[in-house]
Amino acid sequence: MYYYKMNDKTLISTFQYENLMSITEEDASKDTSTIYLLKRLDPKTSRRSFSVTHPSLIFTKKEDLSLIQFNKSSYPQLPQWLLKKIEDKQVTAVNTLYEDWQKVLNYALPKKWRIHIAGLGDVGGTLLIGLRLLGADVIEEIGIYDRDIHKLKRWEFEVNQISSLDGARLPNVKILEEEQVFDCDLFAFCIAGRVPAVGEEQVDVRMVQLEENSKIINLYGKNAREAGFEGIFAVVSDPVDLLCKSVYLASNRDADGNLDTMGLSPEQIRGYGLGVMNARALYYAKQSQDTQHFIKEGRAFGPHGQDLVIADSIEHYNEAISLFLTEKARTANLELRKTGFKPYIAPALSSGALSIIATIKGEWHYSATFMGGVYMGSKNRLTQEGTEVEMLDLPDALYHRLETTYHKLRDAL
Repeated sequence: MYYYKMNDKTLISTFQYENLMSITEEDASKDTSTIYLLKRLDPKTSRRSFSVTHPSLIFTKKEDLSLIQFNKSSYPQLPQWLLKKIEDKQVTAVNTLYEDWQKVLNYALPKKWRIHIAGLGDVGGTLLIGLRLLGADVIEEIGIYDRDIHKLKRWEFEVNQISSLDGARLPNVKILEEEQVFDCDLFAFCIAGRVPAVGEEQVDVRMVQLEENSKIINLYGKNAREAGFEGIFAVVSDPVDLLCKSVYLASNRDADGNLDTMGLSPEQIRGYGLGVMNARALYYAKQSQDTQHFIKEGRAFGPHGQDLVIADSIEHYNEAISLFLTEKARTANLELRKTGFKPYIAPALSSGALSIIATIKGEWHYSATFMGGVYMGSKNRLTQEGTEVEMLDLPDALYHRLETTYHKLRDAL
């Protein structure tokens, strides 16, 4: 192991860096703050930074679905002080093959977040209500943008009039100009080029939405690149996982269409669609004694759609029950459409407002994050040290299901 110092930050690596100032292991071990693990991984399939929460992450040579599989290996070659740092979640991995990797050393999460929402349709409007009502302790202000000025005036007028009797502080809502949308800590993309109408259930809804919404989100990705946006790019529009990948690629193409690392980093982009799939599985699990164990033991993985994976339990995995809950959650939107209404309230609140607030609070939630070139939904949390993906000792049958979903997402775009 090699040890370095840069701008009062302690850096460690399994590789030697000739241009960094070396220090002793003893000096490195005395640092009581976060230390930084320098890695060299292919930027096309690896994040710029993440939280190192297990010793195996020190030695990973590539990122893929295995990020969620708990590694049982022991690492006696690591010094005890470093193992304690990892246990205390005080290690951030930094990929030095990104040209701007040094920015990670100075990044700090906001104490109160400024959130901007683009798109005030059914989902965007409902998300706005949820964030204002639930986020007073962590949200400083909410900016709204839509090309329809009448929508903007309506939402600014009405939502700012939501108040309790004592007038307790809620985040102020303000109208944005288009050039202001990335002057924030978290940008929520809620624009939909087209949402299939009730009665169009026979079409592949996600693919219709991908074709239309990717054209729009890619423009925002390029704008984020030009603005040097360093906050969270939250994708709420469907299909969230594929749109995450689309905007990542769009923001990292130069004027000639060549891929570089000068746009949004992979971990800046997060997809918010899995929260409602977990909520739907919970809804059905509560209806039978045979499935109620999902409430405490279950997990959700993958996309908001066809290739969703619901596991009834990790320690006592039952394939039949898991497939039953998966199917019920996956088709819940079709059941609602039979009533004549579009399903957007639960997605905007479960996947959107509640999950975004959990994100900025550093709490566990469901969202899609970057895993080896794929945006894969799983339980995770955002900390000062970076994204921590929940690692589980997954049964083989469940891992096989996850591999199938992972490969489909990888090949879809």
